[in-house]
Amino acid sequence: MLNQFKVVIPARFGSTRLPGKPLLDIGGQPMIAHVVARARASAADEIIVATDDQRIVDVCAGLGVTALLTATTHRSGSDRIAEVIERCDWDDAQIVVNVQGDEPALPSALINQVAALLATSAELGMATLAFPITDAAMLFDPQVVKVVTDKNGLALYFSRAPIPWHRDDFTENMPIQLAATGGWLRHIGLYAYRAAFLKQFVTWSPAPLEQFESLEQLRALWCGARISVAIADAEPGVGVDTAEDLVRAAAQLAAAGMV
Repeated sequence: MLNQFKVVIPARFGSTRLPGKPLLDIGGQPMIAHVVARARASAADEIIVATDDQRIVDVCAGLGVTALLTATTHRSGSDRIAEVIERCDWDDAQIVVNVQGDEPALPSALINQVAALLATSAELGMATLAFPITDAAMLFDPQVVKVVTDKNGLALYFSRAPIPWHRDDFTENMPIQLAATGGWLRHIGLYAYRAAFLKQFVTWSPAPLEQFESLEQLRALWCGARISVAIADAEPGVGVDTAEDLVRAAAQLAAAGMV
């Protein structure tokens, strides 16, 4: 089962907060090299980098990984991946994992896990992962996306707000500690799609909830799609959105002996 999925890595040069982010140095290598290494350590049978810049294509050529120069007008990584699916003429049933280009410390096991989750959810077109939150600062951080699921592990809602809200324990002041039984989940920005679903998804207009929260996955829920969510088998690595994140990711990779 695990040799039947593909990985596409959207890697946009024109990042607002960190221009040229995929090419920023981590331990002597560009960040995209680390992301590709994490993907290569998974069971994917094909890896493609989808980018908006020839410089990233050239770096990927040196890494020996296929890179496609995609449209500069894409609003999101999902749009970029959908273009790859069309150009490669992949079957509608093909499982494609979106490994974001700013996740250099992503455990490769999670790539396999999210692909397997979708493979065992035959009626669904999209799957993702989450990880327990036990730190109050993380729960109340709007940069950390939270998810709530139903009893069957299907997403009910994603938010930058601290959900679920504990009516009795939470006040206007942020709690110092969280109860271990709170059930709060941090969403991991790692997705598996069936090709047919993603091709449909990118034709839908952005949803009001998606625009309020700036969370693309809310478009799927708004349009009635179901998203399977599982607890990640390993803690996710540091994603890179800021210069501070870049330092943290480098330290994490160094501690793991990966740089």
